[in-house]
Amino acid sequence: MLYELATLSLKLRTIPTALPALEAYTRSESTGGRLLGCWEPEHGVIVGQLILLRGFESAEELAEERRRVLADPDPFGIGEHLTAYQVESYAPFAFLPPVEPGRYGSVYEFRTYHLKVGGLVPTMAGWEAAVPERTRLYPLTTAMYGLDGVPRITHIWPFPGLDARLEIRRDSYERGIWPPENGPENIAHATSTIALPTSISPLC
Repeated sequence: MLYELATLSLKLRTIPTALPALEAYTRSESTGGRLLGCWEPEHGVIVGQLILLRGFESAEELAEERRRVLADPDPFGIGEHLTAYQVESYAPFAFLPPVEPGRYGSVYEFRTYHLKVGGLVPTMAGWEAAVPERTRLYPLTTAMYGLDGVPRITHIWPFPGLDARLEIRRDSYERGIWPPENGPENIAHATSTIALPTSISPLC
C-alpha cells in the first residue's frame, strides 16, 4: 500500500459545495486509489483548505492517478472551487498495518518532520521499538515516509478531543514512552496541523 496526501486550497466558503463533488470523484470507477480520509484544518492554515488521504495498491496505480489529475481540467472534480493543490507520495513504515477507515477521534493531528541527512533509517528503527507501547494509550492512524520532495515523515494521530490530546501526550512523555529513540535527534524542521474530519471522511 502507498499513500497520497493532497492539500487542496479552495475559494472562500466553497467547502460545503465542493465536498459532495469531491466525494463523487473519489468514488468514481475511473478514479484511482481509495479514499481514506478528508479533513478540514482547524489550526494552522485554515482558510479554505482540505487534507485528502488516499491509498493505492501499487506505484503504477498512484502514478497513473497523478498523471490523470495533472492533465484534468477539473482536478479532483472540484476545479471550479480550487485555487491550488499540492500532492505528496508516501510509503508506510513497514511494521505498521494498512490504514483502515473507522471511528477513531473527533480531531486528528498531522505532524510532518523534515529529517536531517541520513535520518530516516534510525528514525524508523526508533519508531518500531516505541510504537507498540505508545499505541496502548491511543491508536496511530499511520506513519509514513515521503517518496518525493525533501526527506520527511508524516504521522497522523486521532484523538477524542484537544484536551485528551494534551493528556495523552503528557502521559506518554512522563512515562518515557515517547518520543522514540533517535527521533528528535534527526528532526531538522517540524510542523503540526490539527484538522477535523469532514462529512465524507471514512476516517472519523
